[in-house]
Amino acid sequence: MCLGIPMQVVSVLSEHVAHCQGMGQQKNIDMNLVGEQPVGTWVITFLDAAREVIDEDQALQVTNALEAVNLAMGSDGTGIDDLFADIIERGPQLPPHLQAEVNKE
Repeated sequence: MCLGIPMQVVSVLSEHVAHCQGMGQQKNIDMNLVGEQPVGTWVITFLDAAREVIDEDQALQVTNALEAVNLAMGSDGTGIDDLFADIIERGPQLPPHLQAEVNKE
């Protein structure tokens, strides 16, 4: 299984490669699929290649989800709720097209 890791561009090394950091790692990332990006840009990386440009909020959400997986695999789950503070108090929500069907009934 391959997981996308959010990384931020720290420096541009060439038209096709950027030095990036994220989740405690620093790597040279192939930028061919997203093009040259300025310093500060967030990207999702798979196998040391950027696949998508994302914003900082998306990067934080993915990072938190990956950290929750790490916590769940290595402990009793303590601290996981803190990583999902934006959704922990709400119940499941139907997408709008399904909610419209429920409202018809």
